[in-house]
Amino acid sequence: MRPQPAHTVARSALGAFLSVAGVGHLSFARTAFRAQVPPWMPLNADVVIIASGIVEILLGIGLMLLTRWRVPIGWAVAIFFVLVFPGNISQFNTHADAFGLDSDLARGARLLFQPLLAVWALWCTGAWAAFRNRGTGPRSWLGRHR
Repeated sequence: MRPQPAHTVARSALGAFLSVAGVGHLSFARTAFRAQVPPWMPLNADVVIIASGIVEILLGIGLMLLTRWRVPIGWAVAIFFVLVFPGNISQFNTHADAFGLDSDLARGARLLFQPLLAVWALWCTGAWAAFRNRGTGPRSWLGRHR
C-alpha cells in the first residue's frame, strides 16, 4: 500500500514534532518536562526525561526517514503516546504549570488532545489501515516491508 501525499506530509510533520520535543527533553525544555513526571514514578525524573527524549528523537527520525517501516513505527509512536499519557494526567492532577498550560482548563484540553496524537500516528503511517486489512499471518498487521 502506497502512502497518499497527505499521509506523507502528516507523517513528516509528526516526525519533526517528536524530534523537536525530544531535543527539548535533553536541552531547552528539560525543566518544563519535570511537570509531566508523576510523583509516583519509581525512576529518577531526570532518567525518565532523558530516556523519553531519546525515544522521541528516534521515533521522530524513524517517521521521517524509515518509510519502509512506517507501519510498525506508527504502532510504536501510538503506543508511546499511550505510555506518556499518565504524565499528562499527573500534570493535570498536580496543577503543575508548564508549556503554557497554566490552568486546569488548558491542562484538560491537552488531555483531550493526547489521544488524537495516537490516532494521527496510526493514520499517517497507514498502521490502522494495515490492521483493518490484515491477512491471516501473525505479523500481517505490521504491514509489508519491501
